[in-house]
Amino acid sequence: MKVTDDVTLDDGRADPIDVTGAAGRFGQPAGVTSAEGRVPDFFVVGHPKCGTTALYEMLMRHPQIYMPPGKEPWFFARELLVNTPPRPSGTPHTLDDYKAWFAGARTDQLVGEATSLYLWSRAAAGGIAEVRPDARIIAIVREPAAFLRSLHLEFVQIYVETEPDFRKAMSLEDGRRQGRHTSRYAYWPQALMYSDYVRYVDQLRRYHAVFPPEQVLVLVYDDFRNDNAATLRRVLRFLGVEEEFPIEATEANPTVRVRSQRMHELLHALYVGHGPISRAVKASIKTVTPRGLRRKVVFGAQKRLVFAEPLPPDEEFMSELRRRFKPEVVALSEYLGRDLVTLWGYDRLD
Repeated sequence: MKVTDDVTLDDGRADPIDVTGAAGRFGQPAGVTSAEGRVPDFFVVGHPKCGTTALYEMLMRHPQIYMPPGKEPWFFARELLVNTPPRPSGTPHTLDDYKAWFAGARTDQLVGEATSLYLWSRAAAGGIAEVRPDARIIAIVREPAAFLRSLHLEFVQIYVETEPDFRKAMSLEDGRRQGRHTSRYAYWPQALMYSDYVRYVDQLRRYHAVFPPEQVLVLVYDDFRNDNAATLRRVLRFLGVEEEFPIEATEANPTVRVRSQRMHELLHALYVGHGPISRAVKASIKTVTPRGLRRKVVFGAQKRLVFAEPLPPDEEFMSELRRRFKPEVVALSEYLGRDLVTLWGYDRLD
């Protein structure tokens, strides 16, 4: 069985983490455990749409590993804490809050977390290293054009992006860097700078600058899709836990297309209560409908009315993107010592 793409939100700036009275910027010496929880032993740092959710869900099922039910705490990506959206599991802003995510771990379990924007974040590598210099880091990279197309579809789905045309969305990047053309629903407009996600060498260097090479594992998305079991065994070997424990491969967060942007935004406005009419309707619904049922109704409507299988990619534009990002792929190939130029077909570009 093969995994499908996986999702997540994005972006950032600022430094609002509360570590008042604690040692160091993040206030926690390496390896300390308390009754309230502990700092993870390993981190799945991203990227989104590269299999991180599937890997997280498979690792959760290993008896020697504890990963919290809530994926994506975001704690070390300080950029994400500027305008944090409401989430059922909450978002930790202090070290004690963060450690509480892992309070359910047994003392004999390895503890991990997965936030797929830690690779994108400029703050996360240094923050993790300060708190856990012995941490193990897992990153996943994907062919740039396919990755960004999936990311764009995901952002349209989760209301970060309101431009449904991938080519046009990419063309808006310069204007968006100046604060124009962003979604009114976007908590982090910086997430729409698509080209920033494929600066792979710069991102990996941030981790290699603060962790020795034996503590950083870089996976290629193609390997994960083509042979889940072998890739999972490689991860388990890297983490030092039993490799042969049977874990079924997982499909997580498949990419979808939004049929109607208008209907999509209408359902979202109703659910979150944007505008006086939506707020009034939501208030009425809340008085008679439990939250869980409301979510089920909205998501059911989205599935039936809004989402569909993605259309085939615009191959002309995909080729344009591959030519644009070929220098990144060449640099990554040299950095990792693996021929990704040939694997990803960049040697065939005209």
